[in-house]
Amino acid sequence: MTHRIVIVGGGAGGLELATRLGRTLGKRGQARITLVDANLTHIWKPLLHEVAAGSLNSSADELNYVAQAKWNHFEFQMGRMIALDRAGKSIRLEATTDEHGLELVPSRTLPYDTLVIAVGSTTNDFGTPGAAKHCLFLDTRKQAERFHRQLLGHYMRAHAGDRSPGAIDMAIVGAGATGVELAAELLHAARELAAYGLDSISPENVRITLIEAGPRVLPALPERISQPVHQTLLKLGVRVMTNAAVSEVEAHGLHTRSGEFVPCSLKVWAAGIQAPAFLRELDGLESNRINQLVVLPSLQTTRDPDIFAFGDCAACPQPGSDRNVPPRAQAAHQQASLLARSLALRLAGKPLPEYRYRDYGSLISLSRFSAVGNLMGNLTGNVMLEGWLARMFYISLYRMHQIALYGVARTALMMLGDKLSRSTEPRLKLH
Repeated sequence: MTHRIVIVGGGAGGLELATRLGRTLGKRGQARITLVDANLTHIWKPLLHEVAAGSLNSSADELNYVAQAKWNHFEFQMGRMIALDRAGKSIRLEATTDEHGLELVPSRTLPYDTLVIAVGSTTNDFGTPGAAKHCLFLDTRKQAERFHRQLLGHYMRAHAGDRSPGAIDMAIVGAGATGVELAAELLHAARELAAYGLDSISPENVRITLIEAGPRVLPALPERISQPVHQTLLKLGVRVMTNAAVSEVEAHGLHTRSGEFVPCSLKVWAAGIQAPAFLRELDGLESNRINQLVVLPSLQTTRDPDIFAFGDCAACPQPGSDRNVPPRAQAAHQQASLLARSLALRLAGKPLPEYRYRDYGSLISLSRFSAVGNLMGNLTGNVMLEGWLARMFYISLYRMHQIALYGVARTALMMLGDKLSRSTEPRLKLH
């Protein structure tokens, strides 16, 4: 029987792995590759802040799993994993329903010989009172589009009124990469909306407060990156609050532990991550306090060598350190590349290599205003970048993701299409 490899999670890492395995093991008939995801389409998660602001049209930049599977010799199954039977070597998929509760795809069992779990992470609100009820999150395309609709709603209400100057107050909890990039993208969107005639709310009256519990913005990145980003945000008019933990969220604002109240009509929670709750003690697999599956350096789970996990949902040790691999896109990409080789070696009965995280630097986009970051490598050393050059490198990250999925030729055609469409489409999504 052909070896069955089931990959759960069609995020950047899971999709890249399925594509790579399909082009090798699947094409040669050495394994049957199946990708499982609850959605029909994929969009690169680091771009969700652009979807929220309207700078990116998610319908134009989405990838269809069914088509990708056809082109790259793997299968796609729509469904959400809800249970695991390690003894029977199968997973259980939840039934898929439409918005009216009508069943579209039934609940079913999917057998495997090798299981790879790459379900990513979700935002962690740390149980803050009112956060789940009153804050928006940016974990999925649907959530980002919901934020965009609410943002446009504020502008449309002001535009339909008496044309008196309006204002909008927004708060972003968490000054990590998502929070910082969202703040800058929203300021850019404010200028674009005014340019299209929705000027009842002027860019000057878009008031954004960025709230960080730690001592500085971008706490996970080097201070030499966070300092210029902080200064640029201040110049753009963003109010930055550090050492300010949120204690409670209400409908019209939020409270900090120091007793300050921040009024805001739109609230985004972008602080902290956790793996999906269903991974906690999944049929006896070891997990940590934020639900991540604990894995060995080979990316095999500690209690079952036939089950692998990688990306944000996995707690992978770093050799020589007491910390795990950070939940970053470059780590998931590196792990997907390693697993593409590892699973081929596993079929051949050979030893598996161990994953070692390599930090190639960090890039932060401040929309069209600027970009800041550093590149790290054997040839370049540690090079700081800022401005136009940093933004070009930032954009190249997405193009590299597209090349991994589509190949060089098709990515080049997509880039040409993007350039041609700029003269026929609005610079901002207005619906």
